[in-house]
Amino acid sequence: MSLISKSNLKRFFIAGLLVWVPLGITLWVLHILFSTMDFIIEFLPESWWPEKWIGFHIPGLGLLLGILILISTGALTANYFGEKLLEVWERLLGRIPFVKSIYSSVKQVSETVLSDRGNAFRKALLVEFPRKGSWTVAFQTGHPAEEIASRLDEPYISVYVPTTPNPTSGYFIMLPQSKVIELQMTVDEALKYVVSMGVVEPKPHPAPMTLPKPETAQSPLP
Repeated sequence: MSLISKSNLKRFFIAGLLVWVPLGITLWVLHILFSTMDFIIEFLPESWWPEKWIGFHIPGLGLLLGILILISTGALTANYFGEKLLEVWERLLGRIPFVKSIYSSVKQVSETVLSDRGNAFRKALLVEFPRKGSWTVAFQTGHPAEEIASRLDEPYISVYVPTTPNPTSGYFIMLPQSKVIELQMTVDEALKYVVSMGVVEPKPHPAPMTLPKPETAQSPLP
């Protein structure tokens, strides 16, 4: 039988796609990231551009500069002086009506998602959606507002249900805490599972260990 048969060609073609498609998309995303971040250098005085020193362009310097700016800003605002300076800056922004609403909303979301003290996207859940008997992977984003929680008859949690394969769009719903199942998989594993439409399965996690109930002491027989 000839090696180059129709079935072999199809198998080789799919195997090639599995190699080049992830690599190509990864390189494409990195190219966009590096090209976008390189624009940061253009905000510097032209005499400071690295191209003026070495005579040619080095991709990725903008990304490195952006990381250094983030680290420097974080180090500055982590002390007392930086906190007071940030408070003055936020008060100035608070006096601009349209800017105030945008900045405060984005700041609240950022603090909730990025802060270690927040609980947004800290748990992967299994919920019934969009109808009874259909289950999907979701993420806990917090708890309902106090006004809403006071009108509910049992504890509820706020849940984000992402769409596939684009998890940046989805649905925000509030479900009874007793009706959701907390998964052992990490948030990253759950996101990969959603984006891949269930193809990339997360690694198995051991079930949480339950301690045996202590036996009640029996009185000795007379």
